[in-house]
Amino acid sequence: MIIANMQVTPWKSWTPRLAAFFMALLLAATLVFWLLRWPRHDSGPALPLASVPDDVALASVKDVAQLLGAGVVASSAVVPVEASSRFHLTGVIASGGGQGVALLAIDGKPTRPYRVGSALEEGLMLQSVEKRRVALASDARAPVSFHLDLPAKQP
Repeated sequence: MIIANMQVTPWKSWTPRLAAFFMALLLAATLVFWLLRWPRHDSGPALPLASVPDDVALASVKDVAQLLGAGVVASSAVVPVEASSRFHLTGVIASGGGQGVALLAIDGKPTRPYRVGSALEEGLMLQSVEKRRVALASDARAPVSFHLDLPAKQP
């Protein structure tokens, strides 16, 4: 008759089961979180910036104007362009000692990354990278031809 006097309410029997379920759920969520943050060493090199291939012909302003009905405009005299105005510095990743990568747009083309020592065009290479400035020269040991600075930060 000892068993007949024991009364177990249904709620008391489910309390340990619910606690164990929520603890297991918390453990599973923690494992999933840390597995998703696990570093992957086989991811390969960083993806390059999207750019238009060099062999794709881009439409010039003159061609688009003629297509939209503008008359033929006589070309004016050729004005020499200063070399530094052809380059636009959009970003810098400096790693110290003048080494790093610069994001440059040349002649209005899409921005491309260039490492220190790489040729931008014939007779001009990226010589060094600083925090907000890059130096361009004809050779690694030649004097600097000109500097390009990042635009001022917009508030």
